[in-house]
Amino acid sequence: MPGTTHTVRWPCVWGDEELTRCRRVRILLFSPQPNTMHMKIPVPGDAVPRRGNRWTRRLGRMVLSMMRFRIEGTTPNLPKFVIIGAPHTSNWDFVVAMAAGLALGLEFHWLGKHTIFRGPLGRLWRAMGGIPVDRSAGQGIVEQVLDEMNARDRFILGLSPEGTRRKVDRWKTGFYRIARGAGVPILMVYLDFERRVVGLGDLFEPTGDLEGDIERMRAYFARFPGKRPELY
Repeated sequence: MPGTTHTVRWPCVWGDEELTRCRRVRILLFSPQPNTMHMKIPVPGDAVPRRGNRWTRRLGRMVLSMMRFRIEGTTPNLPKFVIIGAPHTSNWDFVVAMAAGLALGLEFHWLGKHTIFRGPLGRLWRAMGGIPVDRSAGQGIVEQVLDEMNARDRFILGLSPEGTRRKVDRWKTGFYRIARGAGVPILMVYLDFERRVVGLGDLFEPTGDLEGDIERMRAYFARFPGKRPELY
């Protein structure tokens, strides 16, 4: 009838505890949240590969807000580059990084152990840019990724140079060899758990001096405390 307002309800048909949890999620997703809606998110330039829509960007902002994180810095307006994220000392690093990627609307790819791509979550990881890697297969992973990057007009690859959450003396060098081989710069993204910041930091141009360049990048990240600083 004219003037009648119809309310569409999201059904919650569980017990009291599940009902309360469902209502909280519904409020977070569909109600304006001051911390989420007013969070300043840098907008990538036209050359940067993009993915998602306003709902996925909103989901990314919501997760960052719930974890009390924010984004600072800007993405380079380039169609191809390699991202390295550090310090990597906790499983929470992956959650924060993926939320930041969603909030920014970036289409970036990442390498993951092939076992996490099994089952129903495998399709989700692939949709979010995941590339399964079987390190025991003896194949040239760097060469495969480099071929993929060179074959595309736009491609962003995100990697953890440490390759593990444990404390390491040396970084993996695959990211450097890919960047050098493709002729693209490296965007250094830091996770500062003390200030609760995902930082889009400096853009590093590989010089060909592998040891010297990695030492300079490690020194850059040393100022930012991870979730477990003793592991960096």
